[in-house]
Amino acid sequence: MPQIAIVGGGPGGLFTAWHLEQLATAPIEITIFEATDRVGGKVITPRFTAAPVHYEAGAAELYDYSPVGDDPLRELVESFGLPTVALGGSRVYVGGRAIANLDDLRDAYGDRACRDLGNFDTWARSVMTPREFFASGSDHAGSAEPSGRFDTTLAALPSREIRHYLETMIHSDLATPPAATSVAYGLQNYLMNDPAYMRLYCIAGGNEQLIDALVARLAATMRRSTVVEQVGEGSADQLRLTLLGHEGRREADFDIVVLALPMDALGRLAFASGSLAAAMQRHLAHHDHPAHYLRITLLLDGPPHTPTDDDGYLMLDAFGGCCLYLESAREPEARHGVLGWLLGGAAAESMAAWSDADLVTAALATLPDPLAVDPERVLEARVHRWTGAVSSLPGGWQPLSQDQRHRPAAKTHPGLFVVGDYLYDSTLNGVLDSAEHVAGCVAAELTDHAREI
Repeated sequence: MPQIAIVGGGPGGLFTAWHLEQLATAPIEITIFEATDRVGGKVITPRFTAAPVHYEAGAAELYDYSPVGDDPLRELVESFGLPTVALGGSRVYVGGRAIANLDDLRDAYGDRACRDLGNFDTWARSVMTPREFFASGSDHAGSAEPSGRFDTTLAALPSREIRHYLETMIHSDLATPPAATSVAYGLQNYLMNDPAYMRLYCIAGGNEQLIDALVARLAATMRRSTVVEQVGEGSADQLRLTLLGHEGRREADFDIVVLALPMDALGRLAFASGSLAAAMQRHLAHHDHPAHYLRITLLLDGPPHTPTDDDGYLMLDAFGGCCLYLESAREPEARHGVLGWLLGGAAAESMAAWSDADLVTAALATLPDPLAVDPERVLEARVHRWTGAVSSLPGGWQPLSQDQRHRPAAKTHPGLFVVGDYLYDSTLNGVLDSAEHVAGCVAAELTDHAREI
């Protein structure tokens, strides 16, 4: 029976195991190794202790591409019977002033600035249609996508106010300065605000229910609190993992090894073979473009004041541009309020060293007058630091083919695969695409091998 190891119990590892079990035409044995005592990675929905209220500490939303094309993640959520809630938010607060539409923009900056934004919007749509947006990251998209650094595009805008407005709007999605990412990725994060390109939603009751549903349906063996220290060459063309867990240090050989790890964890992994180490070093050099997040979430003694009942989030120009989630707006008749700040980029990286108390004070000070909260109303505060957790340039400056991305050492070590959102678009949708590709490759190879036997 083929032995398959999946290193990493986050969404990438779980999605890969799920697809492998669905595609396998003969018995296989899958073992998932997770270094911590929990699975789910950046999908985590904890509860406060002061009240039975949950909040999103990691991935706060899922992307809905179904208006444009097939959406495997949406289909998976629906197949598990998980209820969803649509998320929307059009307001950008700049200098304490809300801008929700072109009339607000014209009132704030004048006709010329409004025309500048209109020209930018028209250009952005012309170079990346909804269908091209949907195909971003695929093999045939690379040559069609605009190239260069995103800061050069913004610098060409005549209006300084519009540059600031756009940077505020998309900063927490990019989680990096515009100079550190591409025109294509910058435009994706601008156009995602248009429902014609995509929509946002969450799972009612918490996004971690998706993880629970996956785990409940997997036949794979789960080895929590087990660190994979090294990947080397085993016997009979197998790959050997050096493992450190409750049983101490040991080795085990596998026919297929899938590394479903974020960049920082992948960089800490040792490779015993010289050719494999060199291949993985090239893979890391191409894809290692770290971006940073910081989440500050507050539980209030009652629902906060919100601009409209339909707003699930809004953007603030604080911290270089951050997203404020009005999480209690997701729950009907919520008795408590939940506000969550998502900081990205350099601010998130530098402020990760601050104390929780200082972060809470700084977050409360960013609220514009309509949303102001008396600190006495805060029942509990939680801070989650996600330094280096995502990519600021998914796929790298020059995206590779699907096979090159997922098989860094295809010629010398064909049984080694990688899965990650850093290969596509730093979303759960992207990591599912990655997992689906690898599962399809592995299943096809196992089928071919069975026929040869």
